[in-house]
Amino acid sequence: MRFSLILALSFGLLLAFAFKNNSMAQLPVSVDEQPLPSLAPMLERITPAVVNIATRTQVRLQENPLLNDPFFRYFFNLPSRPRAREEQSLGSGVIIDAKEGYVITNHHVINKADEIIVTLRDGRQLKAKLIGSDPDTDVALIQVPAEDLVSIPLADSDKLRVGDFVVAIGNPFGLGQTVTSGIISALGRTGLSIHGYEDFIQTDASINPGNSGGALVNLRGELIGINTAILAPSGGNVGIGFAIPAHMVQQVVRQLREFGEVQRGQLGVVIQDIDPNLAQAFGLQQKQGAVIIEIQANSAAANAGLQIGDVVISINQRPIHNASDLRNQIGLLRIGEKATLTIIRDGKQQTIDVVVSGQPYVSGKDIHSLLEGATLSDEKEGVMIVELVHNSTAERAGFRKGDIIMGLNRRAVRNTDELGRWLNSQWGAFSVQVNRNDVIVTLAFR
Repeated sequence: MRFSLILALSFGLLLAFAFKNNSMAQLPVSVDEQPLPSLAPMLERITPAVVNIATRTQVRLQENPLLNDPFFRYFFNLPSRPRAREEQSLGSGVIIDAKEGYVITNHHVINKADEIIVTLRDGRQLKAKLIGSDPDTDVALIQVPAEDLVSIPLADSDKLRVGDFVVAIGNPFGLGQTVTSGIISALGRTGLSIHGYEDFIQTDASINPGNSGGALVNLRGELIGINTAILAPSGGNVGIGFAIPAHMVQQVVRQLREFGEVQRGQLGVVIQDIDPNLAQAFGLQQKQGAVIIEIQANSAAANAGLQIGDVVISINQRPIHNASDLRNQIGLLRIGEKATLTIIRDGKQQTIDVVVSGQPYVSGKDIHSLLEGATLSDEKEGVMIVELVHNSTAERAGFRKGDIIMGLNRRAVRNTDELGRWLNSQWGAFSVQVNRNDVIVTLAFR
């Protein structure tokens, strides 16, 4: 009993220290006049800034074109049938600017929505306007009328540590606003193949379907991340949840507010983590960083004077631990923005300024005669046809603008170099798999 009292008092002192900025000014008092630790004062202040989001989407039903012919329907006496069905989804969001009415959520919460309804904690329902969305980071920005709103300040997520206490707020399973608590289990989680750019905060605070887009806050009530995904074979919480860190959210929102999209920069390099074999090959002593193994001609890296074998250890004074780190940081810079890279070259440290460029485009005729007339771009899913000359060889072959070439003979294609090598090695008949408006189309060639 005495040990329990000491433990409670110790935890109370810990929370009092964490909430010294007025958060614990109203600590409840127990019957024996000992202070009880509570998150209630902090939550009462910030939970009005966490909202529920409902979307409605009209999905057109695919049907035989003959069924759209009124004479055909009349002749066969076919009953009328709906041509679209309505889909609904639920999620969460966080108000980050009360004066302007800006709310952040996940891209997958509002993707393709025809209507977005935001419900505040006080019961008000507001129709939201989509400002912009970025599927590669799964961040979306919407706007509601700015009337008596409360916002959450953003924290410096670079200062987070494993073991920090956190609180998750959202709308799990559509039950209504729910609060769970836990700690930061890990930082910088990548390679999960959830989104294109990954630098997740991992937490054991319960996150369930419907929490997507909700807030992950520290004990001061500052936003440290946006809940986005769970690792759960059964579909429910198993104590492994992921949040997009605030520093990434902040950089994406900056571009969404200005452009409505993310104008993602590129260095034009191929990079790898530093493993023992690579370190030996380049004579590296550096344990962390990203080593450049290939540089594209006329790219931002080539123009800045970067060289194969350079090890990037920081960008704009942010440490680079591995190749994913560098890819994330460059991808969050907009086209034309200047960045300062700290590198190790020949065992010596130096800095190089680079102006990030846009995604380099490749002419289809430089890849293969079949693609003459197409302009290509490397994307996460494969190779996209960004432009197509009318009646060109590529168009006559069956390709369309916006197609994403995903495979050749059902073997995945990752970039234009790979596509060119495989096309030029084909003899006889072959097939190309294309993603066209989220439908996989197979084009056969001989």
